[in-house]
Amino acid sequence: MKTAWPRAALAVALVLAWAVGSGRALGASYPDRPIKILVGFGAGGGTDIVARILAPKMSQSLGQSVVVENRTGASGMIAAADVAKSPPDGYTLMLGTQTTFAVAPILYRKTVTLDPAKDFAGVTLTGASPLVLVANPAFAAHTTADVIAMAKASPGKINFGTGGVGTTPHMTAELFEHDAGVRMVHVAYRGEAPAINDAIAGQIPLMFANLSSVTGHLKGGTLRGIAITSAQRAPTAPDIATVAETIPGFAAETWFGIVAPAGTPHEILEKLNAAARAALAAADTKARLAQLGMSNRSSSPEEFDAYIKSEIAKWGQVIKEAHIEAAN
Repeated sequence: MKTAWPRAALAVALVLAWAVGSGRALGASYPDRPIKILVGFGAGGGTDIVARILAPKMSQSLGQSVVVENRTGASGMIAAADVAKSPPDGYTLMLGTQTTFAVAPILYRKTVTLDPAKDFAGVTLTGASPLVLVANPAFAAHTTADVIAMAKASPGKINFGTGGVGTTPHMTAELFEHDAGVRMVHVAYRGEAPAINDAIAGQIPLMFANLSSVTGHLKGGTLRGIAITSAQRAPTAPDIATVAETIPGFAAETWFGIVAPAGTPHEILEKLNAAARAALAAADTKARLAQLGMSNRSSSPEEFDAYIKSEIAKWGQVIKEAHIEAAN
């Protein structure tokens, strides 16, 4: 004798079957409409440039338009919050940096509830750009060892500039002070360009800057390069020693990567990862990034998730030990 299913049980079974089927269909048919990549900084900056290099090539692989949209403010946190609360369907992504993913959420923890380790699913790391410790040509120090010796001889007397509290150059300088055992004075500017101008004018003696921002000044002699912050020397500035050649293990870079909202199906993350990696592997992409002083890197979604967590731990420790607080 056959036993009829209760109506409630039958309804649940039908819903489950639909959910499984629609999930497979989503992965199979994705994408079927344009995809947005949000950038939390203004047009023309390093993050924006990387996004606009990758977007058209990802469009070719995915068969749909990939458009870049700038939503600026709060060290990229406005764009990040928008992505975190977007549907996890692969149509709203973000290309951001460690400032947004690993520093700002800690600095602004009193006003921001974003947790990048939980609120995002990594797609891929896309690359990194080293910083360079530069000085006004009149500054006496020529090497990392010189800077350390001068700072130890005059603790709290040497000023260094950055584009603002929590920026990668600022965090790198704090890491340098910690690892070198020195104390200098941070002068925060509203953006990197004003700090560079003051370094050229001699208003501040030195600063950590993005290599791509000061390459022309190094070549023109208006600034002198002291040390590169990446683990290896930069191909575009091979004559500048690394900080690590004096402080073993020192490494800091501005890194870039793509994330999606947490809960995005793995099949979609894999499709996006494949498209981004194909874009990064293109010869013209490598050449363009190299011109900007950026390295070309990629990762699996899982590797990028782990990397973000490691960066949160690294910079969180620097913020704690240096007693860094967000600017008002």
